[in-house]
Amino acid sequence: VQLQASGGGLVQAGGSLRLSCAASGLISRDYAMGWFRQALGKEREFVGSISRSGGSTVTADSVKGRFAISRDNAVKRAYLQMNNLKLEDTAVYYCAAVKASRWPIAPASTQRQYDYWGQGTLVTVSS
Repeated sequence: VQLQASGGGLVQAGGSLRLSCAASGLISRDYAMGWFRQALGKEREFVGSISRSGGSTVTADSVKGRFAISRDNAVKRAYLQMNNLKLEDTAVYYCAAVKASRWPIAPASTQRQYDYWGQGTLVTVSS
């Protein structure tokens, strides 16, 4: 299984970016996907997750109402749409995947619950 995150870059505060996570080596509809981020000097934190069908999403309180997660299983991609970006959103963003059957009751929202990770893409928000 390989995950490749892309779409990061430099954006002004208030702007938008869409991150993409391309998956290979798995059957997309069998896997839940998650997004995490890690700012310099801080621990990696949960941003959001999406169920294997895309019918259910969860986002962290810090990004609720600004970020949205979606997926397209036909092309094995998950997306993180980030709007109204703030300086504190500056971080390396990672996508992750786990077989949905491992966590059938509630969406996976911690690092240890995910088995596969992408390499990260840097998002820098400037004032």
